[in-house]
Amino acid sequence: MDARLDYSTDPTAAKVFKHLVAVGRTLKTSPLPSVTQELVALRVSQINGCAVCLDMHAKEAAAAGETSVRLNLVAAWREATVFTDAERAALELAEQGTRVADAADGVGDEVWARAATHYDAEQLTSLVVLISFMNAVNRLNIIARQPAGDYEVGQFH
Repeated sequence: MDARLDYSTDPTAAKVFKHLVAVGRTLKTSPLPSVTQELVALRVSQINGCAVCLDMHAKEAAAAGETSVRLNLVAAWREATVFTDAERAALELAEQGTRVADAADGVGDEVWARAATHYDAEQLTSLVVLISFMNAVNRLNIIARQPAGDYEVGQFH
């Protein structure tokens, strides 16, 4: 598959991606646990079908010590016994936050309340920003058909 746009040579993309990389770095240093960040990034990218982000976040999570069992079960987190209650709450919020068009009320109060029992206000802010950020980046990659498979761990750090 060939990309429709070459973000690496486009001057506008260079300006925009500088800020996107900065957002990603800021999230990495937020108080939201890094394993939760990678699981959420994977789930949002699975829902959206973003191969580039799936490649990146699976490799980053594995390099950080995440097990292949947990990585392989992210798509079926409801039925899997390998996730904590906090991770489940984050994954549920990620799903509803990604599928806002599927629900008349967007993210439900019960989903929000479950997440709020596990994360403080700063972590919830980080989680909401991460979900929104991943949806934006997924769309940039999907619309321009960015190919996946070449990501190297730490490439954007």
